[in-house]
Amino acid sequence: MKKIVVYWSGTGNTEEIANKIAADLGCDAFSVSAISASDALENDLIIFGCPAMGAEELEDAEFKPFYDEVMASIGDKKVALFGSYGWGDGEWMRNWEAEVGANLVTNGLIVNGGASDIDDSEYQKFIGELNI
Repeated sequence: MKKIVVYWSGTGNTEEIANKIAADLGCDAFSVSAISASDALENDLIIFGCPAMGAEELEDAEFKPFYDEVMASIGDKKVALFGSYGWGDGEWMRNWEAEVGANLVTNGLIVNGGASDIDDSEYQKFIGELNI
């Protein structure tokens, strides 16, 4: 199964997590500004990463338009989600998971901070679900 990590990062936390996931899965990671939606759709599993923004929502200037374009043509491809946050309770991830629906392969990975703040047991479960 061909996999890719596609992310947006404002402070660098989500980028750190994206690079860790990509390294552990043996796939590439790209910022949304460095890849086209059509190139992302060449993969069987797209792992999206975006931090919580504002009132627990996805970043809307770069990430959301890219994500919407990919999801409009997602078909039966698989999707996984991750992101970082610094406040709230993860509402943005619950809303995002509901939006993805049947294409979602596992619960989203949420991290309060950067890669060094990842809960190891949650991370191992997440990675295990993506080794399909």
